[in-house]
Amino acid sequence: GIRSMRQTIKEIETNMAYRWFLGFGFYTEVPHFSTFGKNYERRFHDTDVFEDIFYHILKEIMEKGLLSADHIFLDSTHVKASANKRKYNKKVVHKETRAYEEKLQLELNLDREEHGKKPFPPEKLEKEEWKEIKESTTDPESGYY
Repeated sequence: GIRSMRQTIKEIETNMAYRWFLGFGFYTEVPHFSTFGKNYERRFHDTDVFEDIFYHILKEIMEKGLLSADHIFLDSTHVKASANKRKYNKKVVHKETRAYEEKLQLELNLDREEHGKKPFPPEKLEKEEWKEIKESTTDPESGYY
């Protein structure tokens, strides 16, 4: 629920749990919020540093045996975007394929065979689909719904 770096720094200044997690002592001065913004702009702008950190953490989790591909959990939280609904471009995009498409196709074909039906040929399920979307010019990462 913390929506800005300014709020994050305020939480770190007043919440001992955050201070403990970050290794800050009770009297340790917390960096000014603008320090982080300037680092994002100047030092990390065209780098993969955050992605590298994420993959390093993911690798550690995998090595400890805490990650399993048996189940998929999704966070479907909607966060209000900072986009103007009236400023967008229409765009035609390829629909993303499902991560579990092969497994789904296998299960469908097994079920069809159990019921005495022919399995679907692979090309029948591999249909390319396109759709038209609205892409915000103010916040291209956001979506309309």
